[in-house]
Amino acid sequence: MSDPHPDPQVRPAVEEPQPGPGPAADPDAHVGDPPHHGSRTGFADRPPGYPNAWVWLRAGILRDWRGVLGAFVATWFYLPVALLAAVWGGLLLGGTGLFLGGTRLSDAVPPELRDAPLVGALLDAFLNRSGGLVGGFLFFVAGFLGGILAVLVLPWRDAFDEPANLLTGLAGVVAAAVLTGVLYTLYRVLLEPRLLAVSGARRLSRREAERLRPILHECARRLGLPGVPRLLIEDDPVLTNARAYARHVVVTTSLLTESDEDVAALLSHELVHWRTGDEVTSAFVRGVALPLVLVHAVPTWLMRTFPHPATNFVVFVVFWPVLLTMKYVVLPLHSRDVRAAEYRADAGAVLAGHTRGMRDMLERRKSFESGRSGWDEAVCATHPPSELRLDRLDRLAAAPDPVHADDRAHADDPADAGEPVAPVTAAQLFGPPGGLGTPRSWLVAGVVMLVCCVGTGVLGVAQWALFRPGAVVDSYFEALADHDARAALEQLTPGARAAAGADDLLARMVEAKGYQPPTDVDVRSIDRTGDKAVAKVSFQLAGRRLDAELPLERQESATLGLFHEWRIVAGPATFQLPDGQPGLTVNGVAVPAGGDAGVSVPLLPGAYTVDGRRNALSETPAQPVVVVPGQESVGSAELVPTLTPDARRTAEESVRRYLDGCAAKRVAAPEGCPFRYYNGSTVKKIAWKITEYPTIELTLTGPTTARVATPYDAQGSARATGTTTDYFGGSTPFTDDETFGVSGVLSVVDGTLTFLPGDE
Repeated sequence: MSDPHPDPQVRPAVEEPQPGPGPAADPDAHVGDPPHHGSRTGFADRPPGYPNAWVWLRAGILRDWRGVLGAFVATWFYLPVALLAAVWGGLLLGGTGLFLGGTRLSDAVPPELRDAPLVGALLDAFLNRSGGLVGGFLFFVAGFLGGILAVLVLPWRDAFDEPANLLTGLAGVVAAAVLTGVLYTLYRVLLEPRLLAVSGARRLSRREAERLRPILHECARRLGLPGVPRLLIEDDPVLTNARAYARHVVVTTSLLTESDEDVAALLSHELVHWRTGDEVTSAFVRGVALPLVLVHAVPTWLMRTFPHPATNFVVFVVFWPVLLTMKYVVLPLHSRDVRAAEYRADAGAVLAGHTRGMRDMLERRKSFESGRSGWDEAVCATHPPSELRLDRLDRLAAAPDPVHADDRAHADDPADAGEPVAPVTAAQLFGPPGGLGTPRSWLVAGVVMLVCCVGTGVLGVAQWALFRPGAVVDSYFEALADHDARAALEQLTPGARAAAGADDLLARMVEAKGYQPPTDVDVRSIDRTGDKAVAKVSFQLAGRRLDAELPLERQESATLGLFHEWRIVAGPATFQLPDGQPGLTVNGVAVPAGGDAGVSVPLLPGAYTVDGRRNALSETPAQPVVVVPGQESVGSAELVPTLTPDARRTAEESVRRYLDGCAAKRVAAPEGCPFRYYNGSTVKKIAWKITEYPTIELTLTGPTTARVATPYDAQGSARATGTTTDYFGGSTPFTDDETFGVSGVLSVVDGTLTFLPGDE
């Protein structure tokens, strides 16, 4: 006989005997389990009514949006931390407000109110007796709100100036939460057999299977389910509990002591949970709140393991933000779906014809579903009160016509407890079979995916072409090649541009013909670490092949709110020019004179020519300067003025004219001249003749001045001839040779060399 249930994911609710010996038994099969039909997969034993596992998981994940929203906000916006900061901020500021309100609040009352009849006295009396309380309350509220806002707002402070970053950041958080929830859901579903085995659930013995499995299949048949989940059991002879999971139903051994009616009611209840995928919904909510759930598991485990008031108090003092967040934020939002699921599962027992058994189970115990963890216990605590569930059962059982159902049959609002409820049917209980989606939904999804892909591709191309780290390096060297200093400076970080100083001077030096930019630039590699990067470049400059490294930095501000540009951290190199040398030029551009410390000039990468002033006395040889990219300092210029070739000749001619002028004077001691005649007698007549001109030395003391001196071994000679008058009035002829040296200053005056005799 062929298998009437070809779907290998479910077990048939009614088994048909197979003729003949049949295949060999599976040694790994559970005792009491029906034979497996087909190969078992990771989603075996999933509920029927869904085309595939994807539709099943999707239906469970998307059902409880309120619970997902509460879990997302509480976990991913750090609500426990915000609550902790709010309370501590409120207490600290509240204490400050108590002190200030009791001592200084009355001083804040305007004089007009204080002096007003009756009102002033009323305010004084009120503030003197309650000012501390008012101030403490106001300060506590301010501290509480400030603490919450500090935790909720500060992580997003960098995105407020860029709305796109705020949206993408929020989208990233949502994606992380959804991914965590989906992965956790898959983990719970795929590894559910292992997890249940570790927690103590086992396969049924033959005796247990003979008792429970026929009831399970009969309940499934009455509910219209073509398959059943795998039934496991826990050894607990005291508590009668049951729990439906994504692919399993777990009961306790104490259920074996119950009547068949009670067992059937309980199994019908759990089959509805299994069929509607309630565990998938809970797993996804738990996955979205996974960080919070893991922290919440610590205090709940401590309180379950060490049940003592002192332990509970200490645990609450330490973990109160987590406990309160879970109890008053996450669970209340999730409880709406939980209560609806419980009412729906109770209605399943009515549909299966086990109203009496369900009523008996609810009357004898508060709940027959318990949790294995702190999360499960907290969720079970949100179940509807037993009295409301009993009332709903009575109204469902009293419904006369099981043809049409009203949505109110699953409402979880206790306020409608007295209204009549329409009877339950399988179609109303489970809804229509899930589908893969309508053509319109697939079209919309396809269009959205296409737009996302195209948009992502366009943004990726724009990012790669314009906003990658290498783009700023290319733009930098292209601007230098175009002699455009301003465009090159735009590729630097704001701090590096500020260090450049005068943009106009730098622009004129780069625009000059003497500037040589780096050529044949090759960006060999870019090593990136977070928002930092280092570009290694090779280039040709001043006839040499050079290598350099450029540090890069990703900017915090975004272009169009989407693209973060990269900028070069290394600014222009500093070049120190000497002091006391006005008229210096760089590439023919005059540089302002500096003080005693000289002047510092910013230079972009490239080759420059530094030149000094030229005049009739001295000239400064040009000095080439090469600036490598990434270089911070080039050093200082060694600009030493030298005498021009015509300076010495002009100086010698000036000295000779000076000496010839002295020799033309017919006095014994020509004024301002380096020689004189004296022998104690009265000179009656004298004439001078330069017999040998001295050799002079020129020493530059500045760009426009030079010291003139005569070496000791290069003295000049002047001969004096004439007559003197002796004691008796007679005339005596004489001839005398005088050696002398010349000293003075040779300076440039109105572009002409001028010699000024005398010591400096």
